[in-house]
Amino acid sequence: MEFLRNLLSGPTIGIIIGIIAIVVICLTGYLKAPPDTAIIISGLGKKPRILVGKAGLRIPFFERIDRLILKQISIDIKTDDFIPTKDFINIKVDAVAKVHVDMSKIDLAMTNFLNKTEEEIIADLQDTLQGNMREIIGTMYLKEICNDRNSFGNKVKDSASPDMSSLGIEILSCNIQSITDRNNLIEDMGMDNTSKIKKDAAIAKAESERDIAIAESAAKKAANDARVESETQIAEKNNELAIKQSQLQIESDVKRAEADSAYKIQAQEQRKTIEVKSVNADIARQERQEELKRVEARVTEQALDAQIRKKADAEKYAQEKKAEVELFQRQKDAEAKAYETAKEAEALRVKAEAEKYAAEQKAKGIRLIGEAEAASIKAKGIAEAEGIDKKAEAMKKMGEASVLEMFFNAYPQIMAAAAKPLENVDKITMYGDGNSTKLIGDIVNSTTQVMEGVKKSTGIDLSAVLAGFLGGKLADSNDAKNGTDDATTSDVVDNQ
Repeated sequence: MEFLRNLLSGPTIGIIIGIIAIVVICLTGYLKAPPDTAIIISGLGKKPRILVGKAGLRIPFFERIDRLILKQISIDIKTDDFIPTKDFINIKVDAVAKVHVDMSKIDLAMTNFLNKTEEEIIADLQDTLQGNMREIIGTMYLKEICNDRNSFGNKVKDSASPDMSSLGIEILSCNIQSITDRNNLIEDMGMDNTSKIKKDAAIAKAESERDIAIAESAAKKAANDARVESETQIAEKNNELAIKQSQLQIESDVKRAEADSAYKIQAQEQRKTIEVKSVNADIARQERQEELKRVEARVTEQALDAQIRKKADAEKYAQEKKAEVELFQRQKDAEAKAYETAKEAEALRVKAEAEKYAAEQKAKGIRLIGEAEAASIKAKGIAEAEGIDKKAEAMKKMGEASVLEMFFNAYPQIMAAAAKPLENVDKITMYGDGNSTKLIGDIVNSTTQVMEGVKKSTGIDLSAVLAGFLGGKLADSNDAKNGTDDATTSDVVDNQ
């Protein structure tokens, strides 16, 4: 049940219906046209489909089927009444035209003869053909029509072809079956022709008999002449034959005598030849025996040579194979070495690329570190500059007191730095008077040079600042002392 439910589900039932529809269309819409009939399928496309001698499909209820006869049709053309010829002789003509559909103009044929039977097509075309035949009868003489029926049929065909072509029909032929006239003129013409024929036949017979007699006489004379000539030639030939036979007999006797003599001579020659041939045969036999021995020796020599050569060839072949094996082994070793070298080169290349990549990454890291350090230094410099600026502003506010404070804070470090080289001196030996004083003076001059360097680099004269500060302090102290003294004096005066 579940299988049937799945089978009858939406998509599946649609496919089944589609398959059934296709099968129904194939069974009900399958068409096969014979060669002599055109099946026209129309309804869906802009132009109908035409089947001739092949099969096709039609969609039921949407397309229709029409048929058109293509086979050859014979049309009987008769004149219903007498038609006058060019020489005014009234005649009736019975002809037959062979027509069929012109495939190059099948559209016109479908328009005029679709679904019509052969009888209906004949009825439609018969009037046109009869009219054209009447026109041709009026343009020809009776004798022309009777004597040249083929020309008459061609003229009818040429005259009717344009009208037939406009209907989609092609005329294959037009043949006259019979011609009749009202006054039996055609029969009289036949009788006149018969008399002429009989007259011509009698004259021809007499001339023939005369010619026969003349021919017979000539034949007899020729035969007699031929007989006499033949007998004369026979006698001459017989005489020549007798003479020839006599000559041949004489020649035969001479030849026979010559032959007898020649026979004896030939017998002697033959015996001599036999003896010579016998001696020659013995000599030849001995020569052949010697030649046989030489051949046997040569064969033996060749056999030994072949055996030695075969052995040498075998050894040579073995050495060549061994050399080939060694060469093959060397080639394989070289290929293996080349392969290993290629692999090592590939490994070196990969390693170089890895080292290059590591170096690039390291350089990139160094560059990033450098950029970070540069940024840090820049930030530090900016911070220090800002600190110095702020410190300068504070020092500006604090005045000379801060400068002196800084000087006295840094002064011990300056003195320590100036005396630093003396820490590495184990012992100093001084000769002469005043050398110790000079050493101390040099150390003090070092601090003085530091103060001079500060003056040159910053424009601040620490000695002047110090002197001014000390002078101010001294003045303040004197003022304070004087003030005290004045106060005491004032107190004394006041007390007094």
